[in-house]
Formats: sequence, structure tokens, C-alpha cells
Amino acid sequence: MDNHAGRRLVAGIPLLWLLLFFLVPFIIVFKISFSEVRLAMPPYAPLLQWLHGLPHPKLNFGNYAFLFTDRLYISSYLYSLKVAAVSTFCCLLIGYPMAYAIAHAGPTWRNVLLMMIVLPFWTSFLLRVYAWIGLLKNNGVINNILMYLGLIHEPLPLLQTDFAVYIGIVYSYLPFMILPLYANLEKHDNTLLEAAADLGAHPVTAFLRITLPQSAAGIVAGSLLVFIPAVGEYVVPSLLGRSDQLMIGRVLSDEFFENRDWPVASAVAILILLALVIPIMLFQHYQRRELEAQK
Repeated sequence: MDNHAGRRLVAGIPLLWLLLFFLVPFIIVFKISFSEVRLAMPPYAPLLQWLHGLPHPKLNFGNYAFLFTDRLYISSYLYSLKVAAVSTFCCLLIGYPMAYAIAHAGPTWRNVLLMMIVLPFWTSFLLRVYAWIGLLKNNGVINNILMYLGLIHEPLPLLQTDFAVYIGIVYSYLPFMILPLYANLEKHDNTLLEAAADLGAHPVTAFLRITLPQSAAGIVAGSLLVFIPAVGEYVVPSLLGRSDQLMIGRVLSDEFFENRDWPVASAVAILILLALVIPIMLFQHYQRRELEAQK
């Protein structure tokens, strides 16, 4: 096997994986989004109908129009984007100092700190979210401690609030922010900071003009890794969030499994995907510009 054949094989395996488990399901969902709901199995009408021996496509654009006219879907989309944006910003505020500290720690401590960041992944995601219920409920650990210390006289409404959703998402996705930032910060040339100090630059000025611009790629990568799954988050809002405000992941699940309106649910999924593809394309464009600038 020559080198070209080996390269094609190495590149072909992940390409085949993407075709089978991303492109094919996407095409199926995209097709269903133009169908009409039916009380049958499957619960949607075929797109091609045969009349006089000839195929006649029947596309229903009403599913997409319905999403932009119903306040439930508009509110869910906007709320999901807001929750994802705020959670990503909080992860960045918390994760950047942690990644910076790990990158500048000694080799021994660095491995220990990285292990502590990865360690929560060894526990079930669902169990970790359930643990927050025990912490945030009215007779939970946090309220009991505050009442014992005399700081409050009645339990604070922490559970089933936006605050609980932010806590759950930030806790769950914080490692996805820290690890890309650490990988970026660990590669920085510290002699640049030493040179800036020799020239009289204040540490804050050196950080803002040297470290922060160089870590832009890590910030963008970590933000995307948090923002993209947070938009469609289902478990955290269902267990910790309000019942009067749904995120789009819960709406999507309800349309599929409770209302059995697969066409509308497919349209919801397609719009979510399109909304997430835009930041991914912007990140790829940014990376391409960075690579061209380094050449």
C-alpha cells in the first residue's frame, strides 16, 4: 500500500463515519420537516405522491412558517440562546483563570489539576445533575447551612429557577472550556512576558496585550464547545429549571414523543442545526486566517 492509498484510507474512515451518522440522519430529518403530520405509522406523509404513474413532490413549508408564528417556539429559541450565551460567558470567566493557573503550575501539580478537571467525567452526567437537586432544594444542603449560620430565616428558592439552570450547565460544561484554553495557554512563549516586564510593562498590560490575544483561538474553541451543546440542553433544564419556560431541547422532545408531530419536530431540529452551523463556520474562518497569518 503506497502513501497516497494509506492517506485516503485514514481520511476515508472518519468521512464514512460522518456520512453514516450525521449526513444520512440529517437528510432523513430534513425530508420529514417538509412532510405533513399523519395519524399513522410513520406519523408523516410521504413527499412523493404518484398520480397517473408519475411522481409529484408535495412539500409542506408550513412547518417552518408555524415555528416563526407561534410564540412558544420563538420564546424557546430565544431563551435557549440566552441561557447558552450566559452559561458560556460564566464558563469563560471561571475557566480562563483555572486554565491559566494549570498552564503555569509545575509538572507534578499540573497533572494532578488536570486529573481533577477530568475526574467528573468518570461519573454519570445524570447523577451529577441529580446531586444539584439535593444541594439546591428548599431543605437541601445550601439552605440548611445558611439557616444554621443565621444568614437566612427561610429557605431561598434556588431550585427550578434560571439560576439553577446556569449552575447546572456551567458545572457540567466547564471542563470543555478549561481543556482547550489549557492546551492553548500551555504553548505560549513566556519569554515574551519577560521581555515586556524588562521594558517596564505592568503585568496586567502584558496580559492584555500578549497573553489574551494569543489565547483567542482557545477562547473561541472553548466557547463553541460549551455554547453548542448548551443550546440544545435537555437534562439540566428539565431537572433544575422552571416549568413555565422551556428550552428548545425540551420542546423538540415533546413534539417527537408526546405530540407525535414529527414534521414540526424535524423543522425545529433543522433550525437548531442551522443556528449552530453559523458559529462553527465563523470559527473555521478564524482558524484559517490564523494559519495564513502564521505562514
